[in-house]
Amino acid sequence: MAWKSSGLMQTCRFLLLVILFLPREMTSSVLSVNGKTQDYILNTWIGSDESLKCAVENHTRDEGLLWYREEGTVDLKSGNKINSSSVCVSPISENDNGVTFTCKLQRDQSVSISVVLNVIFPPLLSGDDFQTVEEGSNVKLVCNVKANPQAQMMWYKNSSILNLEKNHHQVQQTSESLQLSINKVKKSDNGTYSCYARSSLETKTKDFHLFVKDRAVTVPIEPIIAATVVVFLTLCFGLIARRKRIMKLCRKGENPPRETAL
Repeated sequence: MAWKSSGLMQTCRFLLLVILFLPREMTSSVLSVNGKTQDYILNTWIGSDESLKCAVENHTRDEGLLWYREEGTVDLKSGNKINSSSVCVSPISENDNGVTFTCKLQRDQSVSISVVLNVIFPPLLSGDDFQTVEEGSNVKLVCNVKANPQAQMMWYKNSSILNLEKNHHQVQQTSESLQLSINKVKKSDNGTYSCYARSSLETKTKDFHLFVKDRAVTVPIEPIIAATVVVFLTLCFGLIARRKRIMKLCRKGENPPRETAL
């Protein structure tokens, strides 16, 4: 019985040694970007340049790296893929705000680290500068805005805060625009409307010029058509009546009274 126990112990020791010395993949590699090993937000400014360097920590062999901008891959040169890899974003624009860059281990893409760009910039305004509308129609002024941090917005008219009239003015604001709707435009609505955007960085303004023209005189088409039809039918009936009279006269001319010989 002791012999069997000793043999079993030796077999277990042998199997343990075999397992310990089997070749295996090292999965303890860690990625870092600019020295940080956790996902993070990078604060930056519009017009600046940013370099993101991804490196493999604790690697025992050469490791390939991949970069992604959102869901799309970033093209890397052959010498910029092994063990460490850098991407440069230059110059930073407002369109880079909120964009995520992700570095992944090529052989195991579950190992990754991400950086989100937080681009700080003052308000940027855009929209149609001039609009001409007819009196009595509806019009909408749209002030498009991009800003980080988000701006507080307001409408002015002729350099004074716009006095909103119920059922005449309507203001709608989203994270990307400030809209002013004017129902049944009046002559008094003519003027310059200013879109003000104020953030902790700067206050910007953009002017929108509204020209209200007189309502065009419209010719009533339906009464004209009805009158034309009446005149046409009257002429037709008149021609028919005259035709009958002409036909009677022609018949009288063809059969003159005969003279009787005495």
